[in-house]
Amino acid sequence: MGVSDFMRAVRITRHGGPEVLELTEVAVPAPQAGEVLVQVSAVALNNTDLWTREGAYGRPGDPKAMSGWRGPIDFPRTQGADVAGRVVAVGTGVEGGLVGRRVVVDPAIYETEGPDAHPVGLMGSERDGGYAEYVTAPVERVHDVTVSPLTDEQLATLPTAYGTALGMIERGRLQKGETALVSGASGGVGLALMQIARARGARVLAISSGPKIDAVREAGAHEVIDRAGDVAEQIRTAAPEGIDVALDVVAGELVSEGLPLLREGGRWVIAGALGGYDVTFDVRRLYLHNAQVIGSAMHTPTHFDLLMDLARRAEVQPVIAATFPLNQAAQAQEELSRRGHVGKIVMHP
Repeated sequence: MGVSDFMRAVRITRHGGPEVLELTEVAVPAPQAGEVLVQVSAVALNNTDLWTREGAYGRPGDPKAMSGWRGPIDFPRTQGADVAGRVVAVGTGVEGGLVGRRVVVDPAIYETEGPDAHPVGLMGSERDGGYAEYVTAPVERVHDVTVSPLTDEQLATLPTAYGTALGMIERGRLQKGETALVSGASGGVGLALMQIARARGARVLAISSGPKIDAVREAGAHEVIDRAGDVAEQIRTAAPEGIDVALDVVAGELVSEGLPLLREGGRWVIAGALGGYDVTFDVRRLYLHNAQVIGSAMHTPTHFDLLMDLARRAEVQPVIAATFPLNQAAQAQEELSRRGHVGKIVMHP
Protein backbone atom coordinates (compact mmCIF):
# COMPACT_ATOMS: atom_id res chain seq x y z
CA MET A 1 0.00 0.00 0.00
CA GLY A 2 1.32 3.46 -0.89
CA VAL A 3 2.44 5.63 2.01
CA SER A 4 3.27 9.33 1.83
CA ASP A 5 6.61 10.67 3.02
CA PHE A 6 4.98 13.32 5.21
CA MET A 7 1.87 13.51 7.36
CA ARG A 8 -0.13 15.92 9.49
CA ALA A 9 0.21 15.50 13.25
CA VAL A 10 -0.90 17.43 16.33
CA ARG A 11 1.96 17.76 18.82
CA ILE A 12 2.70 19.49 22.10
CA THR A 13 6.09 21.08 22.71
CA ARG A 14 5.39 22.05 26.33
CA HIS A 15 2.74 21.68 29.03
CA GLY A 16 -0.13 24.14 29.02
CA GLY A 17 -3.65 24.86 27.81
CA PRO A 18 -5.26 23.92 24.49
CA GLU A 19 -3.13 26.57 22.79
CA VAL A 20 -0.04 24.32 23.06
CA LEU A 21 -1.59 21.83 20.58
CA GLU A 22 0.17 22.49 17.28
CA LEU A 23 -0.88 21.09 13.90
CA THR A 24 2.30 20.45 11.93
CA GLU A 25 3.71 18.42 9.05
CA VAL A 26 6.27 15.78 9.98
CA ALA A 27 7.87 12.75 8.39
CA VAL A 28 5.82 9.56 8.43
CA PRO A 29 7.51 7.27 11.00
CA ALA A 30 9.14 4.15 9.61
CA PRO A 31 8.21 0.91 11.38
CA GLN A 32 11.22 -0.55 13.13
CA ALA A 33 11.94 -4.26 13.62
CA GLY A 34 8.89 -5.87 15.21
CA GLU A 35 6.64 -2.88 14.48
CA VAL A 36 3.83 -2.05 12.08
CA LEU A 37 2.73 1.25 10.55
CA VAL A 38 -0.97 2.01 11.04
CA GLN A 39 -2.90 4.53 8.97
CA VAL A 40 -5.16 6.15 11.55
CA SER A 41 -8.85 6.20 10.65
CA ALA A 42 -10.12 7.36 14.05
CA VAL A 43 -8.57 8.45 17.35
CA ALA A 44 -10.60 8.87 20.53
CA LEU A 45 -9.97 11.47 23.23
CA ASN A 46 -9.47 10.72 26.91
CA ASN A 47 -8.89 12.60 30.13
CA THR A 48 -5.31 11.36 29.88
CA ASP A 49 -4.90 13.67 26.88
CA LEU A 50 -5.90 16.68 28.97
CA TRP A 51 -3.81 15.75 31.98
CA THR A 52 -0.74 14.86 29.93
CA ARG A 53 -0.99 18.16 28.05
CA GLU A 54 -1.38 20.02 31.36
CA GLY A 55 1.33 17.97 33.09
CA ALA A 56 -1.18 17.23 35.83
CA TYR A 57 -0.15 13.73 36.93
CA GLY A 58 2.48 14.70 39.48
CA ARG A 59 5.32 12.43 40.59
CA PRO A 60 5.96 10.23 43.61
CA GLY A 61 6.84 12.53 46.50
CA ASP A 62 5.89 15.64 44.51
CA PRO A 63 2.19 15.54 43.58
CA LYS A 64 2.25 19.03 42.06
CA ALA A 65 5.19 18.39 39.71
CA MET A 66 4.53 18.82 35.97
CA SER A 67 4.47 15.32 34.54
CA GLY A 68 3.04 13.03 31.92
CA TRP A 69 1.23 9.78 32.66
CA ARG A 70 4.26 8.15 34.26
CA GLY A 71 6.97 10.78 34.27
CA PRO A 72 8.53 13.70 32.36
CA ILE A 73 7.44 14.11 28.74
CA ASP A 74 10.01 13.91 25.96
CA PHE A 75 8.89 16.88 23.83
CA PRO A 76 7.73 17.27 21.14
CA ARG A 77 5.05 14.64 21.69
CA THR A 78 2.17 13.57 19.45
CA GLN A 79 -0.82 12.93 21.68
CA GLY A 80 -3.53 10.28 21.34
CA ALA A 81 -3.71 6.84 22.97
CA ASP A 82 -6.76 5.35 21.25
CA VAL A 83 -6.26 4.32 17.63
CA ALA A 84 -8.25 2.35 15.11
CA GLY A 85 -6.99 2.06 11.54
CA ARG A 86 -5.38 -0.18 8.95
CA VAL A 87 -1.91 -1.63 8.72
CA VAL A 88 -0.10 -0.18 5.70
CA ALA A 89 3.49 -1.35 6.25
CA VAL A 90 5.49 -3.65 8.50
CA GLY A 91 9.02 -3.68 9.86
CA THR A 92 11.49 -6.53 9.65
CA GLY A 93 10.42 -9.70 11.37
CA VAL A 94 6.69 -9.02 10.96
CA GLU A 95 4.41 -11.12 8.75
CA GLY A 96 3.25 -9.18 5.71
CA GLY A 97 -0.23 -10.69 5.97
CA LEU A 98 -1.19 -7.95 8.41
CA VAL A 99 -1.05 -5.30 5.68
CA GLY A 100 -4.57 -4.14 4.88
CA ARG A 101 -6.10 -5.53 8.07
CA ARG A 102 -8.32 -3.35 10.27
CA VAL A 103 -6.77 -3.07 13.72
CA VAL A 104 -7.01 -1.56 17.18
CA VAL A 105 -3.78 -0.65 18.98
CA ASP A 106 -3.24 -1.49 22.63
CA PRO A 107 -1.70 1.82 23.82
CA ALA A 108 -0.06 0.45 26.97
CA ILE A 109 3.70 0.16 27.41
CA TYR A 110 4.14 -2.78 29.77
CA GLU A 111 6.73 -3.46 32.44
CA THR A 112 7.36 -7.02 31.16
CA GLU A 113 6.24 -9.29 28.33
CA GLY A 114 3.99 -11.47 30.51
CA PRO A 115 0.20 -11.75 30.05
CA ASP A 116 -0.47 -10.10 33.41
CA ALA A 117 2.06 -7.27 33.07
CA HIS A 118 1.18 -3.84 34.40
CA PRO A 119 1.29 -0.73 32.18
CA VAL A 120 4.15 1.67 32.93
CA GLY A 121 3.73 3.97 29.96
CA LEU A 122 1.11 5.08 27.47
CA MET A 123 1.03 5.91 23.79
CA GLY A 124 0.51 9.66 23.47
CA SER A 125 2.48 10.29 26.66
CA GLU A 126 5.56 8.07 26.81
CA ARG A 127 5.62 7.49 23.04
CA ASP A 128 4.00 9.22 20.06
CA GLY A 129 0.32 8.55 19.58
CA GLY A 130 -2.57 8.81 17.17
CA TYR A 131 -3.23 12.54 16.76
CA ALA A 132 -1.71 11.98 13.33
CA GLU A 133 -2.34 10.35 9.98
CA TYR A 134 0.02 7.46 10.79
CA VAL A 135 1.43 5.85 13.93
CA THR A 136 3.80 2.95 14.60
CA ALA A 137 3.18 0.26 17.18
CA PRO A 138 4.80 -3.03 18.28
CA VAL A 139 3.15 -5.87 16.39
CA GLU A 140 2.19 -7.64 19.63
CA ARG A 141 0.11 -4.57 20.56
CA VAL A 142 -1.85 -4.57 17.29
CA HIS A 143 -5.12 -6.54 17.32
CA ASP A 144 -6.87 -7.62 14.14
CA VAL A 145 -10.56 -6.65 14.37
CA THR A 146 -11.39 -6.83 10.67
CA VAL A 147 -14.41 -9.05 11.40
CA SER A 148 -15.94 -6.66 13.94
CA PRO A 149 -19.25 -5.04 12.94
CA LEU A 150 -18.34 -1.98 15.03
CA THR A 151 -17.41 1.19 13.15
CA ASP A 152 -13.87 2.55 13.18
CA GLU A 153 -15.12 5.36 15.44
CA GLN A 154 -16.52 2.85 17.92
CA LEU A 155 -13.38 0.73 17.81
CA ALA A 156 -11.22 3.78 18.53
CA THR A 157 -13.12 4.42 21.77
CA LEU A 158 -12.18 1.03 23.24
CA PRO A 159 -8.50 0.97 24.29
CA THR A 160 -8.32 3.40 27.20
CA ALA A 161 -11.94 3.72 28.35
CA TYR A 162 -13.05 0.12 27.91
CA GLY A 163 -9.59 -1.22 28.74
CA THR A 164 -9.62 0.77 31.98
CA ALA A 165 -13.17 -0.41 32.72
CA LEU A 166 -12.38 -4.06 32.11
CA GLY A 167 -9.23 -3.79 34.23
CA MET A 168 -11.30 -2.33 37.09
CA ILE A 169 -13.94 -5.04 36.84
CA GLU A 170 -11.36 -7.83 36.68
CA ARG A 171 -9.34 -6.46 39.61
CA GLY A 172 -12.55 -5.91 41.57
CA ARG A 173 -13.62 -9.51 40.87
CA LEU A 174 -17.18 -8.47 40.00
CA GLN A 175 -19.47 -11.48 39.86
CA LYS A 176 -22.93 -12.23 38.52
CA GLY A 177 -25.63 -11.14 40.96
CA GLU A 178 -23.47 -8.58 42.76
CA THR A 179 -24.30 -4.89 43.06
CA ALA A 180 -21.87 -2.47 41.44
CA LEU A 181 -21.67 1.28 41.99
CA VAL A 182 -20.33 3.26 39.02
CA SER A 183 -19.18 6.87 39.43
CA GLY A 184 -18.73 9.29 36.53
CA ALA A 185 -21.28 7.21 34.67
CA SER A 186 -21.80 9.53 31.69
CA GLY A 187 -18.13 9.52 30.68
CA GLY A 188 -16.36 7.05 28.46
CA VAL A 189 -15.09 4.83 31.28
CA GLY A 190 -18.39 5.07 33.15
CA LEU A 191 -20.45 3.95 30.15
CA ALA A 192 -17.98 1.12 29.54
CA LEU A 193 -18.23 0.03 33.18
CA MET A 194 -22.02 -0.07 32.99
CA GLN A 195 -22.06 -2.10 29.77
CA ILE A 196 -19.48 -4.66 30.91
CA ALA A 197 -20.93 -4.96 34.43
CA ARG A 198 -24.41 -5.58 33.04
CA ALA A 199 -23.00 -8.15 30.61
CA ARG A 200 -21.59 -9.97 33.65
CA GLY A 201 -24.99 -10.08 35.29
CA ALA A 202 -24.39 -7.42 37.94
CA ARG A 203 -26.91 -4.88 39.19
CA VAL A 204 -25.64 -1.41 38.30
CA LEU A 205 -26.12 1.76 40.32
CA ALA A 206 -24.76 4.75 38.45
CA ILE A 207 -23.88 8.22 39.75
CA SER A 208 -24.53 11.06 37.32
CA SER A 209 -25.80 14.64 37.12
CA GLY A 210 -29.34 15.81 36.46
CA PRO A 211 -29.21 16.63 32.74
CA LYS A 212 -27.54 13.29 31.95
CA ILE A 213 -29.62 10.97 34.13
CA ASP A 214 -32.01 9.83 31.39
CA ALA A 215 -29.14 9.10 28.99
CA VAL A 216 -27.28 7.14 31.66
CA ARG A 217 -30.38 5.11 32.46
CA GLU A 218 -30.89 4.37 28.76
CA ALA A 219 -27.24 3.31 28.52
CA GLY A 220 -27.80 0.51 31.01
CA ALA A 221 -28.00 1.64 34.64
CA HIS A 222 -30.58 -0.15 36.78
CA GLU A 223 -30.71 2.83 39.15
CA VAL A 224 -29.26 6.33 38.76
CA ILE A 225 -27.98 8.34 41.73
CA ASP A 226 -28.19 12.12 41.27
CA ARG A 227 -24.89 13.53 42.45
CA ALA A 228 -26.60 16.88 43.17
CA GLY A 229 -28.45 15.25 46.08
CA ASP A 230 -27.38 13.26 49.13
CA VAL A 231 -25.40 10.58 47.33
CA ALA A 232 -24.87 8.31 50.33
CA GLU A 233 -28.54 8.36 51.30
CA GLN A 234 -29.61 7.60 47.72
CA ILE A 235 -27.22 4.64 47.62
CA ARG A 236 -28.60 3.33 50.94
CA THR A 237 -32.13 3.53 49.54
CA ALA A 238 -31.23 1.85 46.24
CA ALA A 239 -29.02 -0.84 47.86
CA PRO A 240 -30.08 -1.27 51.50
CA GLU A 241 -27.88 -4.37 51.86
CA GLY A 242 -24.82 -2.48 50.59
CA ILE A 243 -22.50 -2.37 47.59
CA ASP A 244 -20.34 -5.32 46.57
CA VAL A 245 -18.00 -3.43 44.23
CA ALA A 246 -17.53 0.31 43.70
CA LEU A 247 -16.04 1.18 40.30
CA ASP A 248 -14.82 4.71 40.87
CA VAL A 249 -13.19 7.26 38.56
CA VAL A 250 -14.09 10.24 40.77
CA ALA A 251 -12.51 9.53 44.21
CA GLY A 252 -12.38 12.64 46.43
CA GLU A 253 -15.15 12.83 49.03
CA LEU A 254 -16.99 9.93 47.41
CA VAL A 255 -14.45 7.49 48.86
CA SER A 256 -14.83 8.65 52.46
CA GLU A 257 -18.63 8.83 52.14
CA GLY A 258 -18.96 5.55 50.27
CA LEU A 259 -16.64 3.11 52.06
CA PRO A 260 -19.11 2.56 54.93
CA LEU A 261 -21.68 1.47 52.31
CA LEU A 262 -19.64 -1.55 51.19
CA ARG A 263 -20.91 -4.96 52.16
CA GLU A 264 -18.73 -7.40 54.09
CA GLY A 265 -15.77 -8.20 51.85
CA GLY A 266 -16.61 -5.34 49.48
CA ARG A 267 -14.10 -3.87 47.03
CA TRP A 268 -13.61 -0.18 46.15
CA VAL A 269 -11.71 0.09 42.87
CA ILE A 270 -10.25 3.48 41.92
CA ALA A 271 -9.00 4.43 38.44
CA GLY A 272 -9.33 8.21 38.45
CA ALA A 273 -9.48 11.31 40.62
CA LEU A 274 -11.93 13.70 38.96
CA GLY A 275 -13.19 14.64 42.42
CA GLY A 276 -9.74 15.08 43.96
CA TYR A 277 -6.73 12.92 44.76
CA ASP A 278 -6.34 13.88 48.43
CA VAL A 279 -8.63 11.39 50.20
CA THR A 280 -9.25 10.59 53.87
CA PHE A 281 -11.31 7.76 55.31
CA ASP A 282 -11.80 5.73 58.46
CA VAL A 283 -9.53 2.68 58.09
CA ARG A 284 -11.75 0.76 60.51
CA ARG A 285 -14.24 0.46 57.68
CA LEU A 286 -11.61 -1.64 55.92
CA TYR A 287 -10.18 -4.03 58.48
CA LEU A 288 -13.35 -4.58 60.49
CA HIS A 289 -15.29 -5.57 57.37
CA ASN A 290 -12.59 -7.26 55.27
CA ALA A 291 -13.01 -4.53 52.65
CA GLN A 292 -10.41 -3.55 50.08
CA VAL A 293 -9.38 -0.36 48.28
CA ILE A 294 -7.82 -1.30 44.94
CA GLY A 295 -5.91 0.92 42.54
CA SER A 296 -6.37 0.11 38.87
CA ALA A 297 -4.31 1.68 36.09
CA MET A 298 -5.72 0.61 32.75
CA HIS A 299 -5.42 -3.06 31.82
CA THR A 300 -3.10 -6.02 31.38
CA PRO A 301 -2.45 -7.78 28.04
CA THR A 302 -4.88 -10.50 29.15
CA HIS A 303 -7.58 -7.91 29.85
CA PHE A 304 -7.02 -6.32 26.44
CA ASP A 305 -7.33 -9.69 24.70
CA LEU A 306 -10.70 -10.15 26.42
CA LEU A 307 -11.75 -6.68 25.30
CA MET A 308 -10.87 -7.37 21.68
CA ASP A 309 -12.94 -10.56 21.79
CA LEU A 310 -15.89 -8.45 22.96
CA ALA A 311 -15.23 -6.01 20.10
CA ARG A 312 -15.13 -8.74 17.45
CA ARG A 313 -18.52 -10.00 18.65
CA ALA A 314 -19.88 -6.45 19.17
CA GLU A 315 -20.83 -7.31 22.75
CA VAL A 316 -20.12 -3.70 23.70
CA GLN A 317 -21.70 -0.72 21.96
CA PRO A 318 -19.65 2.46 22.46
CA VAL A 319 -21.56 5.74 22.35
CA ILE A 320 -20.09 8.51 20.15
CA ALA A 321 -20.84 11.96 21.55
CA ALA A 322 -19.12 14.10 18.88
CA THR A 323 -16.55 13.95 16.07
CA PHE A 324 -13.93 16.52 15.03
CA PRO A 325 -11.34 16.78 12.28
CA LEU A 326 -7.69 16.61 13.33
CA ASN A 327 -7.15 20.32 12.77
CA GLN A 328 -9.70 21.03 15.51
CA ALA A 329 -7.86 19.08 18.21
CA ALA A 330 -7.88 22.08 20.57
CA GLN A 331 -11.64 22.50 20.19
CA ALA A 332 -12.14 18.77 20.72
CA GLN A 333 -10.13 18.83 23.95
CA GLU A 334 -12.02 21.90 25.15
CA GLU A 335 -15.29 20.08 24.50
CA LEU A 336 -13.98 17.10 26.48
CA SER A 337 -12.94 19.33 29.40
CA ARG A 338 -16.43 20.85 29.66
CA ARG A 339 -17.86 17.39 30.47
CA GLY A 340 -21.25 18.26 29.03
CA HIS A 341 -21.40 15.22 26.76
CA VAL A 342 -22.43 11.59 27.16
CA GLY A 343 -20.08 9.12 25.49
CA LYS A 344 -16.79 9.54 23.66
CA ILE A 345 -15.30 12.26 21.47
CA VAL A 346 -13.48 11.08 18.35
CA MET A 347 -11.23 12.78 15.78
CA HIS A 348 -10.60 11.88 12.15
CA PRO A 349 -7.13 12.64 10.70
